[in-house]
Amino acid sequence: MKKNKVLSATYFQQEDVVGMAKDLIGKVLVTEFEGKKTSGIIVETEAYTGINDKAAHSYDGKRTARTEVMYQPGGVSYVYLCYGIHHLFNIVTNKKDIPQAILIRALEPLEGIPVMMQRRKKVKADYSLTRGPGSVAGALGLNRNHSGLILGKAPIYVEDRGIIIPSAAICSGARIGVAYAGKDALLPYRFWAIGNPYVSK
Repeated sequence: MKKNKVLSATYFQQEDVVGMAKDLIGKVLVTEFEGKKTSGIIVETEAYTGINDKAAHSYDGKRTARTEVMYQPGGVSYVYLCYGIHHLFNIVTNKKDIPQAILIRALEPLEGIPVMMQRRKKVKADYSLTRGPGSVAGALGLNRNHSGLILGKAPIYVEDRGIIIPSAAICSGARIGVAYAGKDALLPYRFWAIGNPYVSK
């Protein structure tokens, strides 16, 4: 039986953030908080390519208290609050001072589903449990306090569990909710597992 492999910082420090966003489809995102383990297969991602990407928080080299974490070496978490309502979980990539990141948009739940339901205040485990980036963070217990954490061990890490989603079964298209970025919003930097019911509508 193949042992689960935790993705190291070296993996996230690769230069091709778009390629990584596609490669993460099929990997497993795991959190462990207060003895509660929750996880899910990553089925939808979005790549943000940094200072030349008008949709990225680091566009034009912008540095704020919130975005400073994006300038760290790849393999750390970037969690921010969207519209004052939803926390969104991103993984910083590439080398130090190259502020790129991948947004985790949807998961297919694996472990800790009752815990996820409790966190999301759900009585039924339907597809909305982990569909959409706000739902992902909510179900996995992620918030701004978890921004800047090094991935690779508890409480947050990504595993390769040998789940193979063929390239032909992964689609790409425009990112969602970044119309302010103009033509950059149309770049095919969103990836998803074709036919998976947890993917954003």
